[in-house]
Amino acid sequence: MESIIELRKKTGVLVAAHRGTSGGNIPPNSIAAFDIALKEGADILEMDLFQSIDGELFVFHTGMEPSHLDRHIRIERYTAGEIRQMRLCNSDLQQTFLPVNSFDDVLEHLKGKCKLNLDRSINIIEPVMKAVKKHGMEDQILMKSDPSDQSLKLIEAYAPTIDYMPIFMEEDFASDKIEKMNINYIGAEIVFEKETSPVIQESYLEMQKKKGRILWGNAILYSSRVPLAAGHSDDVSLTDDPAKGWGWLADKGFDIIQTDWTKHCVDYLKENNYRK
Repeated sequence: MESIIELRKKTGVLVAAHRGTSGGNIPPNSIAAFDIALKEGADILEMDLFQSIDGELFVFHTGMEPSHLDRHIRIERYTAGEIRQMRLCNSDLQQTFLPVNSFDDVLEHLKGKCKLNLDRSINIIEPVMKAVKKHGMEDQILMKSDPSDQSLKLIEAYAPTIDYMPIFMEEDFASDKIEKMNINYIGAEIVFEKETSPVIQESYLEMQKKKGRILWGNAILYSSRVPLAAGHSDDVSLTDDPAKGWGWLADKGFDIIQTDWTKHCVDYLKENNYRK
């Protein structure tokens, strides 16, 4: 499969679907949500991983059990057999027929189809990479993590050839260190609360571009109180003007935009010549 850098050159600004495309009766982090996102034009599928108490990997955002299972539990404390009996809930907390998918099932379903960003997986990276290699899908994987010494050492130990992006929040204190490690450092996720943050200044962005690195920006909002891109979000793109959200990110030089609204974002980027 083409590298992220090759895909960017061919396609233009890439779109990452945050947990797939969900809504109505389709829960996030499900094979159904991933399939819908691909139909809508997503280049990258972002997903969250966890490990059951007996060691099996599943796709689910831990901590979201009340919203996505209507249960106040810690799903990682359950066995794989118990997790397979659970069913995801829709946006009205009504149970669907959709299960919590195993990572193996998701990998096999998406083999050869797109890039996969495996979120919340740095602390279980050894079994995660074992599963990826079992399916022969190393070329589809994009890993991101905080740039702490512990996380970088795990990447170097278990995923040195996998496309990797550190997550820089407000400032970049780690590029020099990462460059000296055995890590496939292809770019960075940039998180900034204000436009005055160091990581969004032209001098910094130009430095990363000169080194051939890919920049990942977030139009998504986990919380309206915590802007991930100084307010240039999905919300402003949909309720006001997409030029203030997705367009601003593209103009600033972001190569990947993560969104909860895949089709709207893809259509806007195409209509305004940011992507083919």
